[in-house]
Amino acid sequence: MDRLTAVFVEGMGAAAATSGILTQLQGRIFGLLYLRATPVSLDELTDELQQSKGNVSVNVRGLIDWQLVRQLRIPGSRKDHYEAATDFWRVMQEIMERRFRWNLRQVVAAAEETEREVTASRPRGTDAVAQADFIAERLAALREFFAAVDVGLGGFTRGELFAPQPLQRVGLTAPVDDKGSRAGRRTSGRERR
Repeated sequence: MDRLTAVFVEGMGAAAATSGILTQLQGRIFGLLYLRATPVSLDELTDELQQSKGNVSVNVRGLIDWQLVRQLRIPGSRKDHYEAATDFWRVMQEIMERRFRWNLRQVVAAAEETEREVTASRPRGTDAVAQADFIAERLAALREFFAAVDVGLGGFTRGELFAPQPLQRVGLTAPVDDKGSRAGRRTSGRERR
């Protein structure tokens, strides 16, 4: 591999390693394929990256799942060949849908489940009721915010404009009362300013 390609391949590997989505090797594979004008075989990938065939094969399958790499058949060759995706809008849609929106939905589900538990708990005593109310307010604010982000990302992946204003209106502050304890209350974006 030439020096220019190596710089890009290593840079993509480093970026992928910190992404939380791809491995370093997946970033390196994508980087190498992206700078190739023609499809590359698995054997060529393993030679260029100095990795085992099994390791490269597993990582290529992961890139195919993320729609960052396409598998191709080349006439006259029995080997599979691969090329990098160049439709970054489609790639971003896939990442937003499969990674971020999935995580957002987990947060919303956890908040909803905990809200049900708070409702069912029937606390007794002033302190216990105040604590349950505080938790319920916090969970509602969290759920509302992440549900709004989920809707916004859904629109974004469909190519709609993403306006942050609805997210700015959902929030929570926790002022300290005269006893030194925190009492949560929801505020609009205007009140926080």
